[in-house]
This record gives sequence, structure tokens and C-alpha cells, in this order.
Amino acid sequence: MDGAIGTQLRHVLELLDGDVAKVYLDLGLPEYRPRFSPIVRTIVAEGPLSIRDLATAVGVTHSAASQTIAQLQRAGFVTLQPGSDARQRIVHLTDKTRELLPTIEAEWKATTAAMAELDGELSVPLGQVLAEVVAAVSRRSFQERISSRGVMENQPQRVAES
Repeated sequence: MDGAIGTQLRHVLELLDGDVAKVYLDLGLPEYRPRFSPIVRTIVAEGPLSIRDLATAVGVTHSAASQTIAQLQRAGFVTLQPGSDARQRIVHLTDKTRELLPTIEAEWKATTAAMAELDGELSVPLGQVLAEVVAAVSRRSFQERISSRGVMENQPQRVAES
């Protein structure tokens, strides 16, 4: 596959998430998205949590967690209740979601097994490579790596407007 790494990463994500979404369609859950499961599974394991705590537990930004939780709420999978702090909202699963937990858990197990099968066909497991990328850019950001290549030195001088 030729092309920019970002394009390749997005394509891989679209392929994998797209097929998981098709499984949910086959299960009669067209409104359920693959990105919902980490949030739902975290609430099952830890109980109702704030959006910030969910973001931390799942390993996404607060903004990404907020967007996913808004989608979950619109689909009727979670409710938001005020927390101890007026700015805090606590995410709770609905009865609808609790009824679906056996299906969600079965899909998660099947997806995990399918990923293990796919990893067996790769020279290096995908999760291992991704974890290594995250660790490397945590040590030194990609921005720093790009900037250290002299890209800023090639910029034309800008004249300050008066």
C-alpha cells in the first residue's frame, strides 16, 4: 500500500471498525458503534464515572470521550447525572444497555479472538506496533521530530504588518 502513513492508519481503522459495525448491524443493533464498547465496559467494571474519569480509563482525550458519550446518550445507552461538582456529569448505563451486555460482551470476545487471528498473520502484532508508536511519540513528539528536520528554516521571512 502506497501513501502517507496517516492515510494508511485511517484506512486500517475504517476496515476494522467498519467490519465490527457490520457485526452490530447483523445483530440488529444498527445504532451501536464499536467506539461505544470501551466506555460501556469501563462503566460495567468500575461503575458510573465522570466523563473525565472515563476518558482517562479508556485512554482518550476528554473531547473524544465527550463526543462518544453524547452519541451514547442520543442512542439511549447512557444517562448523565450531576456529580458532586456542578461542572461534573456522571455517566450511567441505561436499562437498555444492561439488557444488551451479554451481546456486547460476546462481540468483544469474538473481536478479541479475531484480532488474535489477524495478529497471527502479521510479522508483528498490530497492538504491539501501536503501543511502541505511542511510547516513542510520548518520549519525543512527532512535531519535534518534524521540526528538527529544518522545516522552519525554509520558511520565507514574513514582514510584520503595521
